[in-house]
Amino acid sequence: MAEPSRGGVAVPFILVTLIWSSTWIVIRDQIGSVPASWSVCYRFLLAGVAMAAFARWRGIRLGIGRSGILYAALLGLAQFVLNFNFVYRAEHYLTSGVVAVVYAMLLIPNSILAFLIFRQPVGRAFIGGSVVAVAGIILMLLHEYRVATVSPDMVLLGAGFALAGLMSASAANVMQGMEIARRLPMVAVLAWAMLIGAGVDALFAFATVGPPQFDMRWGYVAGIGWLALAGSVVTFPLYFTLIQRMGAGRAAYTSVLIPMIAMLISTVVEGYRWSALAFAGALLAIAGMGIALRSKAA
Repeated sequence: MAEPSRGGVAVPFILVTLIWSSTWIVIRDQIGSVPASWSVCYRFLLAGVAMAAFARWRGIRLGIGRSGILYAALLGLAQFVLNFNFVYRAEHYLTSGVVAVVYAMLLIPNSILAFLIFRQPVGRAFIGGSVVAVAGIILMLLHEYRVATVSPDMVLLGAGFALAGLMSASAANVMQGMEIARRLPMVAVLAWAMLIGAGVDALFAFATVGPPQFDMRWGYVAGIGWLALAGSVVTFPLYFTLIQRMGAGRAAYTSVLIPMIAMLISTVVEGYRWSALAFAGALLAIAGMGIALRSKAA
C-alpha cells in the first residue's frame, strides 16, 4: 500500500487535535446556565441532524436495517448519553484541562476490553507506559484535591464522574471493533446513534430536571453549534480518515496532544494554578501515554 502523503494526514490530524482540544473549555462554559443533560441533548440533536444531512449529501443511505439501528442505539447510549453526561458533570468539579488529561487514558481501558473481548495482545511496554500515565493522573488529582475551591469530596466526585465517562467512551470505542461495524456505513450509524442518543438524553433530562431549559446567551448558543458541528460532525469523519490513512495506533497520538493543548487553554481561560505536583503529574501522564501509544502503534 502506498504511503499516504504528508498533506493527506497532516491537515486532518491538526484539525482533529485543535478542535477536540477546544471542546473541553466550551463544555465548561455551558455548565450552570442550563442543566447538563439538556445541553447534551441539544448538542447531539443538532449533530445528528447535521450528520444525517451530510450522509445524504454524500449519497450514503441512512437505511441500515433493524440490527443496524439496534447497534446504533447501543453505541449512542454509551457514547452520546452516558459518556457526555458524565463529562459535563465532571467539569462541574474539575477544570476542563484536568478532565481532558483523564480522558487521555482512553487507550488503557480500550486495550483491556479489546483483550478481554477480542483477545488482542497487550505488551509489557504498553503496561509500563500505562502505569506511568496513571501515576501522573493521580498526582494531578492530588493537586486538585489540595487547592480545590470546592470541598475535597466534590473533587473525588468529579474524578469519579470523569472515570465513569472514560469507561463509557471506551465501551463505545470497543463496539466499533465488532463485525457489524465493518459492514455498515459509519456516517449513517453515527447519525442514528446521535439522534437516538439525543432522544434518550431528553427523556433523562425531563425525568431528572424537568421541562427543557435554554440559555439565549450568545456564548451558549455558539457553544452548542461548535460542539455539535465542529466537535462532532466535522471531527468524527476526519478521525476515521486518519485511521484509514495512518492506522489506529498513530492516529491515536491525538490523545497525547489534545490534553497538552487543553491544559494550556485551561491555564489561560480558567486560571488553572500550576504547582510542582501538577506539573510533574502532567509530564508523567503525557510521557506514559506516549510510551503506551508507541507500543500500541508498533
